[in-house]
Amino acid sequence: METKTISRRSVLTGMGAVLATAAFNPILGNGFQTDEFQLSNSEEDPKTKYPRPPFKEQSQPWPGLVSKMDPRPDHGEKSYKGSGRLRGRKALITGGDSGMGRAAAIAYAREGADVAINYFPNEEEDAREVIQLIKAEGRKAIAIPGDLRDETFCKSLVEKAAKELGGLDIVVNNAARQQTHASILDISTEEFDWTMKTNIYAPFWIIKAALPYLKPGSSIIGTSSVQAYAPTEDLYDYAQTKAATTNYIKSLAKQLAPKGIRVNGVAPGPVWTPLQVSGGATMEKLKQFGSQTPLERPGQPAELASIYVQLAANDASYATGQIYGASGGEGNP
Repeated sequence: METKTISRRSVLTGMGAVLATAAFNPILGNGFQTDEFQLSNSEEDPKTKYPRPPFKEQSQPWPGLVSKMDPRPDHGEKSYKGSGRLRGRKALITGGDSGMGRAAAIAYAREGADVAINYFPNEEEDAREVIQLIKAEGRKAIAIPGDLRDETFCKSLVEKAAKELGGLDIVVNNAARQQTHASILDISTEEFDWTMKTNIYAPFWIIKAALPYLKPGSSIIGTSSVQAYAPTEDLYDYAQTKAATTNYIKSLAKQLAPKGIRVNGVAPGPVWTPLQVSGGATMEKLKQFGSQTPLERPGQPAELASIYVQLAANDASYATGQIYGASGGEGNP
C-alpha cells in the first residue's frame, strides 16, 4: 500500500493561495466590499472598538431613523459573517428596521434563515435597507409594516409572515417604545397605554398567534433590558415593561418546554439606537450615553447579534428560560 504524505511546505503553500485569493477578492461572502471596513480576527480593545461619549446633541421625532443618527450605529452590515447556523430556518422579527432587531435580521440572513421584519410605517427608509441586506444573502425578505398596538394587526402579521416564509420557527419580540419622563406626573394615560401596548400586549398577541405554527425545536426570543434589574428614575413605564418581559420569558419557558419550544431573552444595557435620539433619553444623558458603564461607552447593536443567533440555534438546545445580558459590565444578569 502506498502511503501519501503532505509536507508542511505544501500545506502552507496551499493556505497561502487561499489567503491570496481572499485578499484580492473585493467581495466577501456577505456581499459587502471591504474598502471601508477591515475585518480582523486579532484582539480588539472593547473600550475603544466603537465611538465613545461625548456625543453631539441630536433629536428626532419618534421612532427615529438609523440613517439620521450621528454617529450611525453598527448593526453588523459589514462585519457580521455567517456560518450556516440557521440554514433553512424562518424568522419573524418585530422592530427589525433598527437597533437589535436590525442586527438580528442581518445575522439571521447570513446564517441562512429567511426573515420577515415588522416596523412602524414611518420607518420605511430604514426597513428598505434591511430588506436589501437580507436579499443580498439570497434569502427571502418580507417587509410587514404596521402598528403593534392593534391586536388584529398582530394576528395578521404572524399569518402573513408564516405564509410568505412557508412556515415559522423563530419569533423575536424586539419592538419597544421608550420615552424619558422626569416624573410620573408627566406621563399621561395615553402615553402609558402606548408603552404597555407596544412592549407587553404586542408580544402577548404575537406569541398566541404564532404558537400553532411553532414545532419542536422552535425558539421565541424577547428583548428585555438592564432596566428590568436596575431601573433609572426617568424610565418609570418602560422599565416596568422590561421587568414584565423578563418574567414572561421565564414563565413561558416552563409552559412551552414540554412542547419542545424554547423561550429566552436578551437584556441589553445602554445601546446606541434610535430609541435614544427620539425621546428615550434626555439631551444631557444622550451626550454622555454609556459613559457610566465600566467600558465607558454605549454598546452597538452588532455586539448583540451573535446572542440572538445563539439563542435561536439548535446547538443551544438546553438553554430555555435564560436571559443573556450585554451591558458593558453594568447591572444584571
